[in-house]
Amino acid sequence: MKKSKFVLGLLLILATTAVSIVSVVMALKNNNQDRFSVVGSGTVYAKADIANIEVGLNTGTKKTAAEATVESTNKMNAITTELTKLGVADKDMQTSNYTLSPVYNYTNTKGQELTGYEVTQTLTLKIRDLTKIGDIITKTTEQGANQVGNISFTIDDEFALKNQARELAISKAKEKATLIAAQSGMKLGAVKSVIENADPVVSPIMYTNAKLDMTAGSAQTVTPNIQTGQNEIKVDVTLVYEVK
Repeated sequence: MKKSKFVLGLLLILATTAVSIVSVVMALKNNNQDRFSVVGSGTVYAKADIANIEVGLNTGTKKTAAEATVESTNKMNAITTELTKLGVADKDMQTSNYTLSPVYNYTNTKGQELTGYEVTQTLTLKIRDLTKIGDIITKTTEQGANQVGNISFTIDDEFALKNQARELAISKAKEKATLIAAQSGMKLGAVKSVIENADPVVSPIMYTNAKLDMTAGSAQTVTPNIQTGQNEIKVDVTLVYEVK
């Protein structure tokens, strides 16, 4: 008798567990089925208002580390003074590289031989007045900069532009969903979720590691003409619809 009750109770537990499992599976199935997703892309273009540029110098080989350091310091101080005159704020000047290195020469007779030291120093600038880019390149090279490069253009505040791109992306996604539904005979319900992927594309203009001879004693100083162009702001949106 007790054995029969035990078996009956066990069967009841198994039956209840089976019903629960089936319910969970059906719920998951219902949540994942009857869904349709579509992706829309929105792109807007705007003129950049910030230029990022690297200005640097290499001292070449000096006899001592102290000599290389002094020359680098004097030239970089002159460069930053000139940048201040041109309206570049201290907060927009950042030392991004400073390297003091020994210089070696190798010969078959003497092998590796220390010949001196050199300093490489790089200053990363944020230029807010784009009309001064050419003058900044010219004036800094006159003060000893001999490495200029990695120019890129950005937009300081992209919030409004991203809103425009998002609105366009959603509109295109809805249009695509409506078209696909009409072509396939599918009936769309409400939008159940929205997924956004905003990835602004910046197209840098490169003036890479130019070795310039624009010292104060040069016969002629030429100001480069840098074109800023436009930046592309792109937003991708995925709309997930309920299918009736």
